[in-house]
Amino acid sequence: MLLQSGENQLEFQGLGCRKVVAQFDGGTISSDGGSLLLREVDLRSAVLDRFATCFDDLRNRSYVEHSVRQLVSQRIYGLCLGYEDINDHEQLRYDPLFAAVCQQSDVEGERRRRDSDVGQALAGKSTLQRLESTPREADKPDRYHRVYADPARIEGFFVEHFLSHYNGGRQPGQIIIDLDATNDPLHGNQEGRFFHGYYDQYCYLPLYIFVGDYLLAAKLRSSESEASHGADEELNRIVAQIRQKWPKVRIIVRADSGFARDWLMSWCETHHVDYVLGLQKNTRLSRAVGWAMYQARMRSVSTGKPAREFRELEYRTRKSWTCTRRVVAKAEYTCEKENPRFVVTTLSAKRWPAARLYEELYCARGDMENRIKEQQLYLFADRTSAETMRANQIRLWFSSVAYLLMNELRHALRGTELERAQCHTIRTKILKIGARVVVSTRRIVVHLACGYPYQHLYRQSLHRLQAAVP
Repeated sequence: MLLQSGENQLEFQGLGCRKVVAQFDGGTISSDGGSLLLREVDLRSAVLDRFATCFDDLRNRSYVEHSVRQLVSQRIYGLCLGYEDINDHEQLRYDPLFAAVCQQSDVEGERRRRDSDVGQALAGKSTLQRLESTPREADKPDRYHRVYADPARIEGFFVEHFLSHYNGGRQPGQIIIDLDATNDPLHGNQEGRFFHGYYDQYCYLPLYIFVGDYLLAAKLRSSESEASHGADEELNRIVAQIRQKWPKVRIIVRADSGFARDWLMSWCETHHVDYVLGLQKNTRLSRAVGWAMYQARMRSVSTGKPAREFRELEYRTRKSWTCTRRVVAKAEYTCEKENPRFVVTTLSAKRWPAARLYEELYCARGDMENRIKEQQLYLFADRTSAETMRANQIRLWFSSVAYLLMNELRHALRGTELERAQCHTIRTKILKIGARVVVSTRRIVVHLACGYPYQHLYRQSLHRLQAAVP
């Protein structure tokens, strides 16, 4: 039981004959000692520097105390460290270590060097809010909204980050672009509010595009449209940017049955992009694999284990498709139940036989769902509670940039027990470290907790980051 004694002191249950009391008077102490690693990640990848250039700052420079670079850093570092709301920064801005990590460097030239700058507070919630509250009429500056996010530059930023870091920036022989949509529940009267029957709730339906664990796009959309809506526009932009730098790379698009639309497949075929897409089952497809399903059922009954058979089909719908396409069918019988699955693709049977295409290529898309869950649940991409879709889109982009930083930190943990850990595990084990901070004019000394149990991982990731070429 927690009892308050006096105005400031907190009194807990005693330990034997000893009293246990506490006060918030420890001084310059931080719970985010691992944030120094995030700063190392950023200094070597230049994620925040590049992202900050996607904003136009029209403020009067003589009155500016916090640069756009610092505001962006404060917001994104906060998400990485678990502070999802702007309101959190009203107190967090006084954290000495957080301030040191977010503060601009001398070379940025945003304001004159002054000794009194050392240890000063970061921006408050009202200043940070200006990053998100850009009005629709972005070409009409007003008194309060003078920092504008450029959507085109931000969208290009994510693809450029991928091109700079994937495969060491070298052109690979092949990349697989994963597309998926997910629900983002709404609990207010936000712009674009719509009831989605499948999810049985009011929600947005953002579109995510990944290559492996690299995020290429996060597009906020109203849920009144289907999952594939606008996918061709996003692919057109992304593929063009990729081919401008990597003209010879082979591109495969992979997605579930919600994206198996003739117009999207036709776009891929026209632009020489291969695809492997899930295909919704129907009566004709089920009949076509009837014999294969019978064989799988007989084998399952005789062995007592699930059994599957694969078949090749040449298939065309009666009305919606413009041509015949290759379909791979999986006839599976498991737990006394038929489980047919279908995939449509442009990949050849010679290079990708049916079983290998389904099991090795198509099923691997399931890892993308883990990446989306990281953003939605652990980096707060679902905090779309602003009034306008524009503001909520910017919030989604902030969470997406936070994911880029956390993913780069995860790369520094390769070969360790955390090389495949999700963001919340990395945050708990690597970033959340108690630290005492001593700030002076010449130095910032961080005394990390002696009892921290993952010191070896911390040191190893720091050495790898410092060994990497900036």
